[in-house]
Amino acid sequence: MQRVEIEVPVEAAGERLDRFLVSVLTDRSRSRIQQLVRDGHVQVPGRAARSNTPVRAGELVVVEIPPNRPATPAPEPLPLPIVYQDADLVVIDKPAGMVVHPAAGHASGTLVNALLHHVDDLSGIGGEDRPGIVHRLDRGTSGLMVVAKHDAAHRELSRQFHDREVEKAYIALVWGLVHAGRRIDAAIGRDPVNRARMSSRARHARSAVTRIVRAEFLDGVSLIEVAISTGRTHQIRVHLSGVGHPIVGDTLYGGVHRRMPGHLRAVQKLARPFLHASRLVFSHPIEGRRLAFESPLPDDLAAVVDEVRRPTAAARDRHLL
Repeated sequence: MQRVEIEVPVEAAGERLDRFLVSVLTDRSRSRIQQLVRDGHVQVPGRAARSNTPVRAGELVVVEIPPNRPATPAPEPLPLPIVYQDADLVVIDKPAGMVVHPAAGHASGTLVNALLHHVDDLSGIGGEDRPGIVHRLDRGTSGLMVVAKHDAAHRELSRQFHDREVEKAYIALVWGLVHAGRRIDAAIGRDPVNRARMSSRARHARSAVTRIVRAEFLDGVSLIEVAISTGRTHQIRVHLSGVGHPIVGDTLYGGVHRRMPGHLRAVQKLARPFLHASRLVFSHPIEGRRLAFESPLPDDLAAVVDEVRRPTAAARDRHLL
């Protein structure tokens, strides 16, 4: 049993206990922290420890972390493109439609199930249902992810994500005319009305910044590259929808249009939001060297771009992709 004592700094006073611990124990998810609280592994001297208990400046929070248990999901021979692998980590190109880890309604068929089949030296770090998982992509989002193979790699990669040292870029097709250089700075939290959505109007929101790096206008839609340093749930989808440019095909955030001009009907073929994690750059957790990976658009997204771009291709001198 690992024992961790954390003194609450002045700037964190009044924050919920679970939120405060997530910001400190960066290799633990909020749901895992809440489970530790429920199981009595978190103590706040002098009062009851509950997830929503506000912390006080100067008080000592004691967390007892049970040993990691071996990963229990069953290995499954699912297709999983592996971009890079060594003794410390593996970089994969996640297919669209694949849930990252087992959860309610998704006990199998996940990225974790595939990892356990394809990677034979993956430890049970990160919780028994999500071995090695450092960050996530939405089910409908394809693209690059890094997975740690052991505790030291997991801790260092988690730190890099927490300290915003990881470079992440995505390609998206959005409605309307978007200009490169725009910066969207809006905190994100759980929508108070629809719990399936995230929102910038949430009472308990966390800072998030999205930058539009490049853009190509395609007569009604824009093909853009966005970069993020934070990684809030649904961040890019929420931010782009919030500024009036929802991602094409995103049913949750207003990206599906029933009526559209003929040259854009190709987007009706999309079975998911047009969002792809195209670039991932981080430092090797053990060796320290900088690693950079890129992933081209998968076939379903590339086909849509080709059809939408075709009417105006002759009039354009250069393309984003």
